Amino acid sequence: MPAPQDGPLLDDAAGRLIRPYTVSNGRTRPTTVLDLLSLVMATGNAPRAHLGPEHTVALELCGGPTSVAEVAAHLRLPAVVTKVVLSDLVDCGAITAHAPAFHDTPTDRSLLEAVLDGLRRQL
Repeated sequence: MPAPQDGPLLDDAAGRLIRPYTVSNGRTRPTTVLDLLSLVMATGNAPRAHLGPEHTVALELCGGPTSVAEVAAHLRLPAVVTKVVLSDLVDCGAITAHAPAFHDTPTDRSLLEAVLDGLRRQL
């Protein structure tokens, strides 16, 4: 799978060649409700519509369950634009999206303290 930076979407000197609002055709609201932690995965069905290069790269990234945040990072696009791209793929049947699973059990305080200590050591 080619990395997004290897294609025509980015240029080392100029940066992103296509503005994010162009990728989403100026749309700012996805048709599918997606959270940054929502998991998206390819269905194996070919898209029923012509899609742009970002859609193609996003679809390639969804071979296994992948979070919306991961796709946005790989595409180097703002989260809202990535959500529009992914909702286009959901609408045409190329991927499925599932909301993140949250548990009602409280988070272990010692785990949170360990994470905080680890973050402090990194800074």
